[in-house]
Amino acid sequence: MAEFDPEENIGTIAVQERHQFDIGRLQEFMEANVDGFSGKVTAEEFAGGQSNPTYLLSAGEEQYVMRRKPPGELLKSAHAVDREFKVMSALQDTNVPTAKTYALCTDDDVIGTWFYIMEYLDGRVIWDSTAGPYTPQERGEIWDSANDALAKLHCVDFEAVGLSDFGKHSSYIERQLSRWTSQYEYTKTEENPFMDNLIEYLPKNVPQEDSCTIVHGDPKIDNMMMHKERNEVIGILDWELSTLGNPLSDFAYLCMRYRDSLSGVDLKALGIPSEQEYIEAYCRRTGRSGIDNWDYYLAFNMFRLAAILQGIAKRVRDGTAASRSAEEAGSGAYDLARLAWAQIDKSVDLS
Repeated sequence: MAEFDPEENIGTIAVQERHQFDIGRLQEFMEANVDGFSGKVTAEEFAGGQSNPTYLLSAGEEQYVMRRKPPGELLKSAHAVDREFKVMSALQDTNVPTAKTYALCTDDDVIGTWFYIMEYLDGRVIWDSTAGPYTPQERGEIWDSANDALAKLHCVDFEAVGLSDFGKHSSYIERQLSRWTSQYEYTKTEENPFMDNLIEYLPKNVPQEDSCTIVHGDPKIDNMMMHKERNEVIGILDWELSTLGNPLSDFAYLCMRYRDSLSGVDLKALGIPSEQEYIEAYCRRTGRSGIDNWDYYLAFNMFRLAAILQGIAKRVRDGTAASRSAEEAGSGAYDLARLAWAQIDKSVDLS
């Protein structure tokens, strides 16, 4: 999977020109809609690469976070900050670690796009959970806490918290396969036999298990806020892809690194639980005896990511001739598709 520089994702920066807004209008909105609000609001932008611009707001003695749709023309279903607000608000009285939500604004006249205000969580984002300045014990606690947070989400009764209409209740994987196959075919720039194999195989072999829960859609350790001092998740972040769907697919997404960057690594020395131990911990927390068709769920998630990378390659290529970024994204799509097919066909050479 793609490498990145964690330093580029840390802290805040001055609000970028393309993300600026009328802070006076925001002040008026918060005074009218945020309980306990006082003081004059100021804004900084978080440096991380969120698709929805995210801001640190300060006013009086308090700090808040604002997430907004980016300005400009957008795809109809993209950047759905209202869905993020809805799921986080619904989870407020559960044991799922989430930030408190304050207010949603769907009036473009306020700052130019829809946005919502939520609690600022003063914690740590663990950008590199396999290395970084952690002892084996700390690393093990970080991984286990992520497992626990996702299991808690998957145990929520979505109907009881008012999310029965948050998505369809069945055929999640079939719908995802259809979506990402179409996306891949539309953005295809070169032949990839591994993607062809996956497109042929995956729809014909969808597991019969079709349980439905709230799914995050992008669960990974760096999408979780850890406590400042304890290795404990205090908030799951970035709910943009959340919906109702298959929890095993969601959990497999969290586990993909076992078959990629952690393949052949001495996990015990790092303090990271083995893949089997991690599965058993999740099953214990969610009341399962085990997970059938595990390799399928891993292959499905890798296929989905490969399709996303191919889309990036196409967009970059269309925007700039002979771009190195497009080559890297295209290569990443090919390699990830090969890895995905290797979960199905164990004879694939990954050397």
